[in-house]
Amino acid sequence: MDEQELCCSGEMTDKRHVDRPEKVNNALIKRLNRIEGQVRGIKGMIQKGVYCDDVLIQIAAVQSAMKGVSRLLLESHMHTCIIDRIKSDDEQVIDEFLKTIDRIIK
Repeated sequence: MDEQELCCSGEMTDKRHVDRPEKVNNALIKRLNRIEGQVRGIKGMIQKGVYCDDVLIQIAAVQSAMKGVSRLLLESHMHTCIIDRIKSDDEQVIDEFLKTIDRIIK
């Protein structure tokens, strides 16, 4: 769409927006703050010349944590945005969701 986009409720807005449940938002922010700290730690490890294997293990931990954030957000998206738009007879959401899943699993 051009200047306006659908929000999860199917209403037209100037930008895509969702009123995510506060509990989910808080959980996402908490996880992302932890990941941010892990990434800073990895940067410090590289600056200090820490053995590559140890750095790679920490990178794998960050990747796993990001997958957890993605799963939580995906679950919330399905329970809110997807369901709301299907209930409002917006079948376009299915194609949009399938494209998103395709990008996630690549």
